[in-house]
Amino acid sequence: MKFISWNIDSLNAGLTGQSPRAELTRAVLSGIASENADFIAIQETKLPEAGMNKKQLAALKDLFPEYDFAWTSSHGTARKGYAGTMILFRSGLDVRTDYPEIGAPDTMDLEGRLITLELPDFYLNTVYTPNAGDGLRRLKERQVWDQKYADYLKELDSKKPVISCGDYNVAHREIDLAHPESNHMSPGFTDEEREGFTELLGTGFVDTFREMHGDVTGAYSWWAQRVRTSKINNSGWRIDYFLVSERIKDRIVRSDMMDSGARQDHAPILLEISI
Repeated sequence: MKFISWNIDSLNAGLTGQSPRAELTRAVLSGIASENADFIAIQETKLPEAGMNKKQLAALKDLFPEYDFAWTSSHGTARKGYAGTMILFRSGLDVRTDYPEIGAPDTMDLEGRLITLELPDFYLNTVYTPNAGDGLRRLKERQVWDQKYADYLKELDSKKPVISCGDYNVAHREIDLAHPESNHMSPGFTDEEREGFTELLGTGFVDTFREMHGDVTGAYSWWAQRVRTSKINNSGWRIDYFLVSERIKDRIVRSDMMDSGARQDHAPILLEISI
């Protein structure tokens, strides 16, 4: 089966926006559509609580006519038009959808950060992990999230194998970003966040990219939009992952970043696995 995951940074803008960036986003979406994946997970959709309007829904269906989808958005007391996730899946699959709350602090459980699909032989989870924020203002809450999320995936894994994907907002090792020496106090590369990811893997999960590519360097999934030359110079971070239960790691066929052209920010990632 083939899985794709992408932090799109506004699904609405990508579907119907008219800016040069929106055009770049649509080109990436078209590339994703051409892969004919079985599942496509999208993070940071930024959809309103009511979801897409008719024009946006029509644009999504035009790109992905043979898919159903599940989505969740920021709601309740959480910030509006913030975070949000979606999973598209081939029509006709035997899928049960859940939008779990994991007992996360602050409004994190209300920000549309998690979707889990249960299929007969495995779970598929997508996550948009909270960022520690400017000045690391949300780092303590992020640490609680990491523990709660690890407990949640471990519980799923006790029932059947898990495939999890998304924007984890952490570069796990020094080889996962271009300039580790100057980023040890930056959100996404603090000791606390890296240790949280280590503990998550320790509950029985494998980073599929490292499993397939070892200690290769210079392979990133995110380049800062605010730095015009970040992608040209490959000054990036690898913060998007496919994780799988350790007991199915021998079924991994491929785990790679996809080409996102000139568009900075996140690149899609792809997993092929025999499951």
